[in-house]
Amino acid sequence: MYRPLSEEKVFKDPVHNYIHVQDEVIWSLINTPEFQRLRRIRQLGTSYLTFHGAEHSRFSHSLGVYEITRRIISQFERGGYADWPSGERMVALCAALLHDLGHGPFSHSVEEAFQMHHEDWTCKILLGDTEVGEVLRTVEPDFPDKVAAVIRKDYDNPIVVNLVTSPLDADRMDYLLRDAYFTGVNYGTIDMDRILRMLRPYHGRVVVKESGMHAVEDYLMSRYQMYWQVYFHPVTRSSDIILRQILRRAKELYRDGYAFSFLPHPLPCLFQGEIGVRDYLLLDEALMQTAFMQWKNEPDALLSDLCGRFLDRKLYKYVELESGELEMVEQIRQAFEQAGLHPEYDLEIDFPTDLPYDVFRPDEAAAGKQILLLDRQERLREISEVSDIVRSISGLQLGKYHLYYPDNKLHAVRDQLPPTIARIFEQAR
Repeated sequence: MYRPLSEEKVFKDPVHNYIHVQDEVIWSLINTPEFQRLRRIRQLGTSYLTFHGAEHSRFSHSLGVYEITRRIISQFERGGYADWPSGERMVALCAALLHDLGHGPFSHSVEEAFQMHHEDWTCKILLGDTEVGEVLRTVEPDFPDKVAAVIRKDYDNPIVVNLVTSPLDADRMDYLLRDAYFTGVNYGTIDMDRILRMLRPYHGRVVVKESGMHAVEDYLMSRYQMYWQVYFHPVTRSSDIILRQILRRAKELYRDGYAFSFLPHPLPCLFQGEIGVRDYLLLDEALMQTAFMQWKNEPDALLSDLCGRFLDRKLYKYVELESGELEMVEQIRQAFEQAGLHPEYDLEIDFPTDLPYDVFRPDEAAAGKQILLLDRQERLREISEVSDIVRSISGLQLGKYHLYYPDNKLHAVRDQLPPTIARIFEQAR
C-alpha cells in the first residue's frame, strides 16, 4: 500500500512554479536510477542546435506531466464527481510520472534509426527487474501491470488513460508550455489553469465544460504553431537527419566487421538488435556524444564527416522542392552518384506531417481520440462541430518537401551536374 510523506516535497519549476510530491511511492520512484537517467535525455532531441535554450530534459517534463495530472485529480476529488473513483489516483499519478521512462538518447531520432518505440521500453522497464518495478510492487504485486496498461492505452478505466494520453492530456499541456519556455517562443503560452478548471470526468471520458471551449481552441492553435515553428523546424530536421545517418553508418560498419577504435558497451548490443533492459538503461546522450567525439577521428571518411558535422553544427543545407520537381528526385540521385557523391548519405528528402486536430470521426470519439464538450443540458458534442477555429485546422497537413545535402560536397562537384539539376540548389538555405 502507499502512504503519504511525513512532509511534502517540492521541486521549484520554471513552468509550474512548484511541483508537489505528497506520496511516498512517487518520491521513491523519482529517486530510482531509471528515473534519474531522464536527466541525461534532452526533451527536444537535437532542437538545441536550432534553439540554444532547448537543453531541458525528459526528467523535468515528466515531473511536469505528473504535476498537471495531480492538479486535475485534486480538482476531480474536490468536485466529488461520481465518474472519478478515488482508488485510481495512484495508478494515474505513476503513469503520468513514468510515461517517458523508456526514451532513449535523442529520443525520436534513435527510435527511427533502430525501429524502436519508447512506450515498449517503458513497459519493459516497469515490468522488469528494476528499482522502478520494485517500488511499484510495494503498492501491490500487480501494480506494475496496471501502470503499464495505462501506458499501452488498454487499462480498464479509460478516464485514467485520457489523463495521460488523449488530444488534451497532461503530457501535451506540459510539453507545449515547457518547450515554448525553453525555446523562447510565444506559441505555447496556453491558459492551462482555465483548461484544468473546465475538465470533467463523464461517462468514462475526460470531457471539457463547454464554457472552456475558447481555452481549448487556443491550446490547439498553440499546438499547431509549435509543431511547424519548433518541432518541425527545417534546421532541426537537418540535425535529425545527420544523427540518424551517423547511427545508420555505425550500424553498417559494425555489421560489416569494421574495427572501431572506440565502441563502448552497450552499443554493440544496440547494433545487433539484441539489447536488454539493463543495457538499454546505460544509453544516454553523454555516452552517444562521447562516441561521436571519438568517431570523428575514425578512418571511415563517411562516419568521421557525419560526426564532425553533428558535433560542430555543420549541418546540411536544404532547398524546398516544388511538386513538379519531385519527379526529378531519381535524376538528382543519379547525377549525385555520377559526380562522385554518395546519394544514400549526401541526399535526403524530408516531408514532415502533422495533424493539429484530426477530422471528426464518430467511431473514434469513444476511443478517446477527440475532444468532447459538455453543455448545460449534459449533451456531448465534438469540438470541431462547434468551433469554426478547430474546423479550420482539422485535417491540415502543411508539410513541404525539403531536399537536404552537404553544401561543401555539392559545391565541389557542381560543375559536373546537369544545369537543370544545378539550378534546383541555387535557392539553398
